[in-house]
Amino acid sequence: MTTSEGGRAMAWSASTRYEVEPAPLGLALVHDLLNTISAGRPRAADLLGDLAAAQAWADQALECWAQETAQAAAQVRLTEHDLEELRGLRAELRQLLAAPDGDGPRGDDADAAPAVHIAAAALRMDRSGRVTLEPRGQGWRYVAALVLLEMFQAQQADTWRRLKICRNARCTTAFFDRSRNNSGVWHSTKTCGNPENLRAHRARQRVRTAG
Repeated sequence: MTTSEGGRAMAWSASTRYEVEPAPLGLALVHDLLNTISAGRPRAADLLGDLAAAQAWADQALECWAQETAQAAAQVRLTEHDLEELRGLRAELRQLLAAPDGDGPRGDDADAAPAVHIAAAALRMDRSGRVTLEPRGQGWRYVAALVLLEMFQAQQADTWRRLKICRNARCTTAFFDRSRNNSGVWHSTKTCGNPENLRAHRARQRVRTAG
């Protein structure tokens, strides 16, 4: 949750609907993109499912990013082609965050083609001598540049490894692991961890009984 200049509360619309706390600072943009998928029970809508929903998500996400990072965000106008590219980028990111053994959840759009590996950014020095990276491009390319920029910064700060996909295949919500030893595998122990552990326990009992 962040606040606009007019005092209006702003929320990362994709992540907060699954009741997960957004990742810190600008990494929350990547987190929110991951959670635009249709997930949960009952299943929420895919926020990249149509142009109107995607535009609404992008407008709010970019405003939240600007507030979190104290930087200006460009206005983005999406097209149908942009939707395809953003869904591909989302699928690629979710595959990267899947379980290392390859058996982790991949989401409904896991078979979409990879979207982008390169995005444009420029180095800019302000009057105080502070150098920043600024995204370049329009439409999906601008969003992708921001996402990759935040990924790069998170990798440098060693926080990228804390962004994960819930191990529950019926959920697949993205979450930021705030545990001390980075051992979390469920976005919610109550709604995903406990039921999955109970199912696994019952399965082991059935095997022992059958044996």
